[in-house]
Parts: sequence; C-alpha cells; structure tokens
Amino acid sequence: MCTNYRVPDKQLFSEYYGTPAPIGEWRDEVYKDYFAPIIRRDGDGPHSDLASFGMVPREKIPPAVKLFDTMNARAETVGEKRSFSGAWKKQQLCLIPTQVFYEPDYETGKAVRWSTGMADGSPFAIAGLWREWEGEGGTRLSFTMLTLNADHHPLMKRFHKPGSEKRSVIIVRTDDYDDWLASRSTDEARSFVVLPVARSMNAAPAPKSA
Repeated sequence: MCTNYRVPDKQLFSEYYGTPAPIGEWRDEVYKDYFAPIIRRDGDGPHSDLASFGMVPREKIPPAVKLFDTMNARAETVGEKRSFSGAWKKQQLCLIPTQVFYEPDYETGKAVRWSTGMADGSPFAIAGLWREWEGEGGTRLSFTMLTLNADHHPLMKRFHKPGSEKRSVIIVRTDDYDDWLASRSTDEARSFVVLPVARSMNAAPAPKSA
C-alpha cells in the first residue's frame, strides 16, 4: 500500500497530463488527509482539482467509530467495499499525478524508506477513485489509490513488513490516460488495472532527513 508520495512540479502538469495544475497550494509530499492534485474527465477533456488523500476524510469518521484508513483501495474487492464501491460503480476514476511514491523496505532488518518512480525520472500517474463530500465551505473532493497484490512482482515484493501481503499501486500508461478516464464500465476500467512493468521503474533508499 502507498500512504506517502511526492507531487510533480506545477510547471510539468500541462506537458505530462494535458491540463494545467489546479489553482491552490499543496505540499510536495502528501500524506493522509493532505490536499493534492487529481485529474478527472469532464465534457471538455481532462481537468485538475484539489482533493484530500483518503476516500473517507478523518473528519467524516464518527467519533464512536475506530479510525480507519482509505488511502488505498484493493482492486480485487473495490466493488464490494462500502467506502469505495459507489465511486467504482459510477466510474469516478481519476489520475493521481506523482513524481515518486514511498514504501518501507525491511531488507536490512529495520524499516528504511525507499522512493519508487520511473526509470527515466519522468512524472507519472497512479490510478485512483474520487468522490464528493459536503464540508465546511461547500463541496470538497477526496481520493484513493487502487492497488493490486504484488507478492510476485520483481520490485514491489521487496517492500512492507516480512510476512505481510505485498501490494502495488497501479501506474496508468501515458497512452492510456484518456481511455482510463473515459472508461464506460467496470469491466473496461479493469482492463487498465495491471501491475506496473518492473523494468520501467527505479527504486532507491530515501530516508527522511533528521
């Protein structure tokens, strides 16, 4: 699963995603409930918005309910889980602009943060879902990343705690951006939900500064 990633520089949006960056501010590194750009489709093509990371924002979880995380949605069961099924069935698909994402590697015996991105260093897009919420000041958006089992993926199987299931985000190919956003059925959307090609990726230790 991915709960921390870095957004590309604003000036790169038009070149890599076909739409300008959204108006507003966000942090370079994104964590739970942080606002960050997503790209959706409307009648005129792709456009960008700011949305909070996590399909169910913390403020929407009732006080009597134990806090739970919705930054990632399992693609295998996305149509069955209450937090995600509505957006999936309505095909509320989005692209999540990403420069690198971060995962813990335990090969040294302790958790070391690694960054993973494209081998050529270019920005890319993670497949996601979005939904609307009514909040203070009006309607706001939230989003989640789709993931798949990666127990046998050459790269992504290296991350997360020993003995735990390995998961990977879904990286949408650049040529598929428009088709992913324009998917007309869950079956069509699933055709894009595949593990990334390991040879197209690069990963390296990226511990946080003290």
